[in-house]
Amino acid sequence: MSIISRFKDIMASNINALLDKAENPEKMIDQYLRNLNSDLGKVKSETASVMAEEQRSKRVLNECQDDMEKMERYAIKALEAGNEGDARKFLEKKATLAAKLSELQAAYQLAAANSQQMKQMHDKLVADIGELESRRNVLKAKWSVAKTQERLNKHGASAAHSGQSISAFERMEEKVNRALDEANAMAELNAGPKDEIADLTAKYDETSHDVENELAALKERMKNNG
Repeated sequence: MSIISRFKDIMASNINALLDKAENPEKMIDQYLRNLNSDLGKVKSETASVMAEEQRSKRVLNECQDDMEKMERYAIKALEAGNEGDARKFLEKKATLAAKLSELQAAYQLAAANSQQMKQMHDKLVADIGELESRRNVLKAKWSVAKTQERLNKHGASAAHSGQSISAFERMEEKVNRALDEANAMAELNAGPKDEIADLTAKYDETSHDVENELAALKERMKNNG
């Protein structure tokens, strides 16, 4: 059927594979969700139509089988009444119905197969939409982290690489956290301990030295004046 042809890619699609190949998973998720919701509306409508056709085909098939059984019962009654000609007519009608029955059985089997395929397609769409919606915020957050890391580290992975999978995002987050911890530790080591007493004594030592110099200069002037 045309609907199955149009949506055959739905059954073959894999969300994780699509996101792995996406250059921008954030936009890919939103676009894919819009596509899936649009497809779901069409598939729901077509699925209901196909299921109705299956039920109709089953009903027509059952009616044909009932008519065949009825013709056989009438043939038996005709024979019991001694009317072999009537019995033959009933059996001829049954034979006509039997030929029709084969066609109806084939039509029903096709309708049932189409119905099953449409229901599988519908269920997969619903599952895909549910999965994407539940993962959308997490994936967007991880994508943002990956883009930040890319700006901070010029030798880091490219945007396409950082969007390959959730595991890649997690490795990048771990790398950023480790680098930050190392930078903080190095800054602390470079600073070294601060000795306030040494600074304080140095101030007074410098002052004392200046006083002694000035005192010596005064003595020398007094001696010269005397």
